[in-house]
Amino acid sequence: MSPTSSGGAAPPDAPVLSVRDLAVSFGAGRVVRGIDFDVFPGEVLGIVGESGSGKSVTALAISGLLDASANVSGSVRFAGLEITTANPEDLRHMRGVDVGMIFQDPTTTLNPVLTIGRQVTEGQVAHRLISAEAADAQAEALLREVDIPDPAARIGQFPHQFSGGMRQRAVIAMAMAGHKKLIIADEPTTALDVTVQAQVLAVLARRRAETGAAVILITHDLGVVAEVADRVAVMYAGRIVETGTVDAIFRTPRHPYTSGLLRSLPRLDTVAERLQPIDGQPPIASRLPSGCAFHPRCAIGRERPECQTEPVLRDIAPGASVACHFPQSEAATLPARIASEARGARGAPLLEIEDLRVHFPIRSRLLRRRIGWVRAVDGVNLTVHAGETVGLVGESGCGKTTTGRAIMGLLPASGGRIRFDGEDITGLPRSELRRIRRQMQYVFQDPFASLNPIRTAGEIVAEPLRIHGLYDQMGGDIYIGGLFEKVGLSAAMMGRLPRQFSGGQKQRIGIARALALQPRLLILDEPVAALDVSIQAQIVNLLQDLQRELGLAYLFVAHDLSVVRHICDRVAVMYLGRIVEESTRDALYATPVHPYTQSLLSAVPLPDPALRNARRRIVLRGEIPSPARPPTGCTFHPRCFRATARCAAEAPVFASYPGLPSSVACHFPGAAE
Repeated sequence: MSPTSSGGAAPPDAPVLSVRDLAVSFGAGRVVRGIDFDVFPGEVLGIVGESGSGKSVTALAISGLLDASANVSGSVRFAGLEITTANPEDLRHMRGVDVGMIFQDPTTTLNPVLTIGRQVTEGQVAHRLISAEAADAQAEALLREVDIPDPAARIGQFPHQFSGGMRQRAVIAMAMAGHKKLIIADEPTTALDVTVQAQVLAVLARRRAETGAAVILITHDLGVVAEVADRVAVMYAGRIVETGTVDAIFRTPRHPYTSGLLRSLPRLDTVAERLQPIDGQPPIASRLPSGCAFHPRCAIGRERPECQTEPVLRDIAPGASVACHFPQSEAATLPARIASEARGARGAPLLEIEDLRVHFPIRSRLLRRRIGWVRAVDGVNLTVHAGETVGLVGESGCGKTTTGRAIMGLLPASGGRIRFDGEDITGLPRSELRRIRRQMQYVFQDPFASLNPIRTAGEIVAEPLRIHGLYDQMGGDIYIGGLFEKVGLSAAMMGRLPRQFSGGQKQRIGIARALALQPRLLILDEPVAALDVSIQAQIVNLLQDLQRELGLAYLFVAHDLSVVRHICDRVAVMYLGRIVEESTRDALYATPVHPYTQSLLSAVPLPDPALRNARRRIVLRGEIPSPARPPTGCTFHPRCFRATARCAAEAPVFASYPGLPSSVACHFPGAAE
């Protein structure tokens, strides 16, 4: 194939990386199955697909980082070096001088016992690109280039002294050091807030423009791909099933799998009545279907005999290839988005939070006394009505999860009141709190960590009933089987262990467990953050169906503003322990009035390449302050583009203002300019 960039100009003739018939297997599992692609200097190739499609294994094969258990065949040529047969010293030199890696988790990428400055320049010093004496000055310059404040002081600090976004930017500085020819970024923004994600993508784009490096961006976030990629390769079951320019992939997807991924997306710019997930689950590498691996989930090929043979990847248009017997050719394959109205409150107040505070003491081991407080939640007021969904959004560390756990009594409240169905439940003893917890349940973010690995799925779902002595009264195994069916699982799966389920299925088990006691309120703490886009759509649809069927109220804690727009009726925006804006969903997304809300919404990537340069971005200055040392006055003022001297001296009152659709805590509220 001869790809072109989204800008229409042909790339240079010589690719910096050329992959031909690459295959990787581990035992009986064929994880990568014969893929071909080129990457040219200065371009960004986005590789997308669900978990298990082979994206990360491809990245490790390209960089020569697969261990001895991997069986690798085919060719990977980088700047004249055949990586699949290169000796360890050549690979070490390649990675140190010409290829940079940005891994998903900066916490595990960085060595906790070495300073940031040493780690950023370690490769350059080891390969004698700079002298040891020049390392500190080089590290300082690199940290400055990736927008880390006070780099001269930061080079002597350790990873635990950096925020998550700063750690990821330090990893980018490390990867870009020395003018690399190729950067491989494996899910570089997955664990980041939208504001930090926007900063990281801006830094990556600027460094690429300065050095002319090629970038392979591996991600499941199609909005990020639309924002930064020139070309896209879509992977499924170890194969590339479609390639093309970013404009062509998003405007006219040819493969049913690509269309399915795009249909699954919740969007910030419009609202669909219902998400359209891809049926079923991705296949396991050791048990691939015969023929086209996608045909069991494909609405087109499920019953067609031609799909029992595997299609080849073939060119169907200039710069576009697809592996499908029945490629689509019309943009109409993507459904029209429908602007829908959010529901109003559908019942009496069920949960009422008044001036909730959760403060954690800071103690000095040396002085043996308390020396301060971490003000994790610092005066939150919120109401959830019966049958409605309220979203609680904000950056990591703003207090969202702490608020949810304090409501459940998992953390003690330092002050304020929590009322459930009119009853004050603040500080209830454990025996009384158990009675209340029958009416409200918690769904955790990580479906892997929230399930006991040595208990069967049926035992996990039944556990709340046994704790409350209701197992036999509610119907025992028959009732548990019914819960499995209600959340889209078979009752025959009750005897399986958690490791035998996919991530989406684990989250369904967590939801079934939360429903076992027939609660009236669910606190959903990032319930889809760890899931692929199509599985995420299945869970979001399930939650909406359960709400309609059972009349549930939801407090939906999230940082994904696109999901929040799809599922919520009202939205509260939280910053450093306080709610700074609250409104109905449609009013808040159409006319955000707090500068923080405006910056959050402007940072969300949209899955539409045509909007790359059409949106005005609000880039926040600096890092989130520590809740142990909050700023005086308005806590947002050090990062705010409207701040004045008044904002530094006087805390704003949370109130409604004439002509504005939201209640807001801001001295200068108003629509974005």
